[in-house]
Amino acid sequence: MTTEVVGRFEIFDVVRHEVRHASWGDRTRKVHTLETACDWANVVPLTDDGQLVMIRQHRFGIDGPSLEIPGGLVDAGEAPLAAARRELLEETGYEAASVEPLFAVYPNPALQPTRLHMFVARGCTAAPAGPRLEELEDCVTVLVPLAELRARIEAGEIHHALVITALAAARLL
Repeated sequence: MTTEVVGRFEIFDVVRHEVRHASWGDRTRKVHTLETACDWANVVPLTDDGQLVMIRQHRFGIDGPSLEIPGGLVDAGEAPLAAARRELLEETGYEAASVEPLFAVYPNPALQPTRLHMFVARGCTAAPAGPRLEELEDCVTVLVPLAELRARIEAGEIHHALVITALAAARLL
């Protein structure tokens, strides 16, 4: 198998793989993958009064709003747990008394080697300084009562597959 980077973009590379399988004889096939330099982390943030701390932000892939839990890239040299705490504070302005790992998954192994590390944060409270958004982030913090989660998913308001996976991992659904 040979590989070649055919496109470099801000957060991922497009890599072409020329693969051969014994059943194909002398023929090869081209397969493309998206490779990031790091893993991702997201966090299910819970308040002591039974609410989920979420963010509403514009997502360019669907050109519309998405109601999500905080998450993002694990920076080089950063532990996934530290990334989860950082993303929680940056995107929502909330801090957690405790953060526990759930598990890690490969969101799309057909196209990406990236892992998503999922965490649950308990005892979340608003930090005095508020959110610390990055340039392309336009997040609005939304508190959602846990009793409303299933209805919001069924209504299509919460539709991000990785968010729903993390909610299920935290046994909230």
